[in-house]
Amino acid sequence: MASFEIHGGKPLNGELIPQGAKNEALQVLCAPLLTPEKVTISNVPDIVDVNKLIGLLQAMGVNIEKVEKGIYIFQAKDIDLDYLQTEDFKFRAGSLRGSVMIVGPLLARFGVGYLPKPGGDKIGRRRLDTHFTGMISLGAKFNYDAGEHFYAVEGKNLKGAYIHMDEASVTGTANIVMTAVMAKGETTIYNAACEPYLQQLCKMLNSMGAKISGISSNMLTVKGVKELGGCYHRILPDMIEIGSFIGLAAMTQSEITIKDVSWENLGIIPTIFRRLGIKLERKGDDIYVPAQESYEIETFIDGSIMTISDAPWPGFTPDLLSIILVVASQAKGSVLIHQKMFESRLFFVDKLIDMGAQIILCDPHRATVIGLDRKYDLRGIQMTSPDIRAGVSLLIAALSAKGKSTIHNIEQIDRGYQDIDIRLNNLGADIRRIG
Repeated sequence: MASFEIHGGKPLNGELIPQGAKNEALQVLCAPLLTPEKVTISNVPDIVDVNKLIGLLQAMGVNIEKVEKGIYIFQAKDIDLDYLQTEDFKFRAGSLRGSVMIVGPLLARFGVGYLPKPGGDKIGRRRLDTHFTGMISLGAKFNYDAGEHFYAVEGKNLKGAYIHMDEASVTGTANIVMTAVMAKGETTIYNAACEPYLQQLCKMLNSMGAKISGISSNMLTVKGVKELGGCYHRILPDMIEIGSFIGLAAMTQSEITIKDVSWENLGIIPTIFRRLGIKLERKGDDIYVPAQESYEIETFIDGSIMTISDAPWPGFTPDLLSIILVVASQAKGSVLIHQKMFESRLFFVDKLIDMGAQIILCDPHRATVIGLDRKYDLRGIQMTSPDIRAGVSLLIAALSAKGKSTIHNIEQIDRGYQDIDIRLNNLGADIRRIG
């Protein structure tokens, strides 16, 4: 198990270019399964989860050519459906949450889709009912082997339907959309997710010949087509990494410019950081964060303590609440962090408390942060990364802390952040990868 050794307390300076979006990549890399033609995708992040998915697709029979760093050509001409019953498939797909995205395209094109219980972050229950309920509505037959934890859907003659989703699941919406693109007739998906990454998938599918309307709204209409063709698609910059860099700049009193952020796709993210008192400026399509000695959390109009909570898009993404919590620990003022969508994402706060942060964990969903206003430095400790976002939050805390910190299980961080130690060291950080 690899670790990071961090010597904190050093301000950083320079420019960062965000990687391609992990959450978009896990969706759009599965779309080539819908066509035998070539699909070119650029700005693919070089991270563990995405590389695992590429390896899985290759094992399924997808011909994959790496043109250069971040650019791949996919051709799913000869898919080995028998492979989907093998132990190797169960092992590969079971180690990756993103493997769930192969089911919809396989069902749409070949009439069958299989999946072992997928892996991913241990952040509470992440049920798949929404995915399979939508597929059943389109005419698929569903079976779950509880002993093997193996899901199967079959359906050769899918037909369009009205689907009112029970939750606005991003991956659920993506899977149902990819199932519906070649179903006969018209499909309406209501209470659909409308995150930029889902919008990107829909635009990509339309460039392949699909007929999807209502993109960016919570009601999608999909008119089925007989076949899809190839296309070129570029992945957006990762909004979670952009938010992480804003938080990093504030915590370490650093002057950082984040390049090419696709500002129009950031939604409410800049606003939430400004509510913490963080100054940031839009310069073209870049974000400039000046070095700040202090920052003060706003209150509500009546003077009551600010609450920051997650919500489906266009609300605030749950993936950045861990960053917000860490950044608030050195702010002036107090804030209530309410993590509504996952019940285990706040359990890393015990490490921050050990570092000297003043945080009250109210319950699995809520934490109150009393900002230190830089009157006391966080102190370096040994800790273990529980998931991707908590891991980077702890890394940011360690970079701002006095003394040496060690973070174990950094494979979790590598799952979502490309060469994070190298990129931050280039700005003046002191991070050493050991083990």
